[in-house]
Amino acid sequence: MSTGPRTAATARITPGAALAALLGGGRRDARGLRVLVTGASGTFGRALSARLTGLGAHVVGLDLAPRPDDPAEVLSCDLTDDTAVPEAVAAALARLGGLDLLINNAGTGGPAPAELPPGDEARRQLDINLLGAWRVTAACVGALVASRGRVVMVSSRMAVLQLPLAAAYGASKRALVAYADALRLEIGTHVGVSCVYPSAVRSPIHDSTAAAGLSLEGMSSYEPLEGVVDAVLKAGLGRRVRRDLATTRRGAAEIFLARHLPSLTDRIVARTLAGRVRSGAFEGAEPAAGVVRRHGDRP
Repeated sequence: MSTGPRTAATARITPGAALAALLGGGRRDARGLRVLVTGASGTFGRALSARLTGLGAHVVGLDLAPRPDDPAEVLSCDLTDDTAVPEAVAAALARLGGLDLLINNAGTGGPAPAELPPGDEARRQLDINLLGAWRVTAACVGALVASRGRVVMVSSRMAVLQLPLAAAYGASKRALVAYADALRLEIGTHVGVSCVYPSAVRSPIHDSTAAAGLSLEGMSSYEPLEGVVDAVLKAGLGRRVRRDLATTRRGAAEIFLARHLPSLTDRIVARTLAGRVRSGAFEGAEPAAGVVRRHGDRP
């Protein structure tokens, strides 16, 4: 029975309340949880660190370029350095006193057409997105097994539904999921391993792609950052370990179709690409020159 209209203040849902509703009351208490976040000074990492800190977790981050206003302590670390990663992880675990949750969030993107030979850009994306997560996880396995902890891999919808002209990113994220699957088989008796699949979120990760004339505008729908944070925390804090988590209903539908009706999603993406080419969206973009030429040659 209603006792009267709710005010805007009482109707407002806080991020914490939204997460509690999302988890359906099945959330582990984050207070005192020891968390390591990679890419902690980036868009996702800062949001995750702030939310976890607000919930009472003890968070330490790793990032190539820590910022003075980061919401948690962030240690400088180059995830492509085989020697630096174990040292930085050891320093982080010493500060935390152990580890309950590892969030492999660090990632980078950029133009990398599949028809061109893999160059420095493709190697950079594979080294950070796949091998960086592998290096960090390997350095954390002992601590995670000891605490019966969890690993959350921030993958991408492109691990399942590839977009054109970004082969390295999709390949790195698909490989990250394969690595998570192998890790789950090896340590899943003691450690929960989950993958989260964001779509596109507005962040600097897209800057190099846009600068190359390959903007995602028209190829992908953007989603709110808060939904990605909610999904990662659901994977990390939910009482039940989730193997795979989409970040939106649309994303879940796209992943389902890509897995079970790949020919259909191929046609949809190809049609969308053709429309982008016809609109002139890729004019002057050198990485897309082959695509533009072949579409121009079609009858």
